Amino acid sequence: MGIQDIIEGRRQWRAHVARVRALPSDYRIVYQEMRRYLFKVGPIDLLDGGLLPGIVDFFEEGVAAGKGVLAVTGADVAAFCDDLIRDSRTHADVYQESLTR
Repeated sequence: MGIQDIIEGRRQWRAHVARVRALPSDYRIVYQEMRRYLFKVGPIDLLDGGLLPGIVDFFEEGVAAGKGVLAVTGADVAAFCDDLIRDSRTHADVYQESLTR
């Protein structure tokens, strides 16, 4: 990874954070909690994939439709996150595999 890749990655992350800050406060709070949860149990390629930007896209659509955040995600936000990463390989999977070897 070169310096240009690092700079571009930071530029993309800052643009992503700016999009999150533009969301209404209830959406921001739920997004932050989802992000924390996904960093704990989420897929290995969380930062490389499009999951977090996809969540922001989904939330922006909910805001445009005038829906509340829980109307978009459902009452159980952790279950919503689990559904998002259901078929993804997680850190827990890697740990479990290392124990079985």
